[in-house]
Amino acid sequence: MTATEIKPLSIKEAIETRRSIRKYVQEPMNQDDLREILRLASLAPSANNVQTWRFAVIQNPELQAKLQDVSYNQGQVTNAPAVIVVYSDMEDTLATAEETVHPGMGAEQIKSRADGLRGNFQNQDVAQRGQWGLTQANLAFAFLMLAARGLGYDTVPMLGFQPEKVKELLGLPEHVQFAGILPIGKRAEDGFPHHRHSLERITKFY
Repeated sequence: MTATEIKPLSIKEAIETRRSIRKYVQEPMNQDDLREILRLASLAPSANNVQTWRFAVIQNPELQAKLQDVSYNQGQVTNAPAVIVVYSDMEDTLATAEETVHPGMGAEQIKSRADGLRGNFQNQDVAQRGQWGLTQANLAFAFLMLAARGLGYDTVPMLGFQPEKVKELLGLPEHVQFAGILPIGKRAEDGFPHHRHSLERITKFY
């Protein structure tokens, strides 16, 4: 089935049925579905529409094995048919800021807003800018998990890896920061049921 033939889950269904899955059906991922999941994730909101997120999609078993080696040998990295590395590139965002401004604003507004964005961060160092950019990429990371589940796929968010070695493996710039690694595929296990704090435990109403 292609993305257009799948009956998507509602947002409520996607949230309630999402599980962290580490074992997947051993079949290649439908590429139309994969591209649709990435497209939906790219619709995540971001401050000033900066869109700092970037996706590195790995479907090469040899490269997945190397990624597993620098991810503390977690088996889901090679068990999944695809792995998405989500990272933030704030330096590229600032260098191409004009691309994030809506074209309907006209050339003068585009230049003004792009220059203003760069000015906002000119007194911060690369690491400080990068940390702010990462907060935006984290939004896309969450959207990615829900988009996948909405189309019938499963994922498991990973932060257990060696960032510098992942950068080296994928040829990424030193300044990028990682939202996480996301194996993706059709579940071959049910995963654990949700166990969450009560609403009263985590919420204050004012």
